[in-house]
Amino acid sequence: MSDVAAAERWFVDHGLPYFVDGYREAVARGLRRGRIAAVVAVAVLLGTVSGVLAGMSLGPSAGLGSGLTVAVAVLAVYAVATLRAWLIVTWAVGRTFRSLGLMFPLVTRALPLLLLFITFLFINAEVWQVAASLDGGVLWVTVLLFAAVAVGFLLARLPEELDSVDDEVEAAQLIEACAGTPLESAARGLAERVDRVGAVDAEVSGLQKANLVLVLLVAQSVQVLLLALAVFAFFIVFGVVVMEPEVVGSWTSEGTVHAIAGPVGEWTGERLSQELVRVSTFLAAFSGLYFTVYAVTDELYRRQFFSVVTRELERAVSARVAYRSLRDPAAWHE
Repeated sequence: MSDVAAAERWFVDHGLPYFVDGYREAVARGLRRGRIAAVVAVAVLLGTVSGVLAGMSLGPSAGLGSGLTVAVAVLAVYAVATLRAWLIVTWAVGRTFRSLGLMFPLVTRALPLLLLFITFLFINAEVWQVAASLDGGVLWVTVLLFAAVAVGFLLARLPEELDSVDDEVEAAQLIEACAGTPLESAARGLAERVDRVGAVDAEVSGLQKANLVLVLLVAQSVQVLLLALAVFAFFIVFGVVVMEPEVVGSWTSEGTVHAIAGPVGEWTGERLSQELVRVSTFLAAFSGLYFTVYAVTDELYRRQFFSVVTRELERAVSARVAYRSLRDPAAWHE
């Protein structure tokens, strides 16, 4: 395998396929206006058909939830298949799970106050009346709305974490970044030329900058999802242990409790009710939005979590300089 091919494999393995010229060109073709318009049209068409069919049999709210889910699924499949998003997601998810220890500062700082507030809502009759009255379709749309707001907030704030990632690269930094990679020998040869000019510009833009943002987005989203699932599990257990079915029934608009269908429902009875699952889901989704805002605004957490990820991204950006020298040697000679 040539040095260029080995370097490109290294970028892909580290969740940065858009740093590779071939991948980036293929993705750019996939993002052409005509192709995107066609994909959106297909998503809208399939979502509409699914929504109408589900609405006819299950009701308008179920139709809305089904339509949105199918449309989002079509766009997600296109992103995974054509935009190589799975390469980014795989690395970012793995990196997040390898750094789960960094979640504890966030949990110990954010969770106590949040649980105090959310637990107060959990034992509030009005919250049960609202959340328990949401059928599956409306509840799913609500969760998607919270998720969309959280992703939008992250996309607005995460680029700030990359301000220093693509600054100028000095010779020592270049050698250190490429140590142990297929670009090590190229970096040493390039470092001599870098020394003569002091530093080289490592700025990234376009799809390459988007790749860096997507890595941070996926890593942060996985953490938020794990914390939201933990909150959901907490309230399910808390509700089963503490909430009497008679009390739950008096707090809902119908005045009755509906047990979960299946073997689990037969074992737990009315203590694990559909109303409890809906309220827990609603509060967990709200908690996920809260975690998202807290994570990107808390300075201590940003230093602890983002510094680890951005160091790896900074290393990749520096390695990209050596990669460019291999791809276009003439541009790096005096």
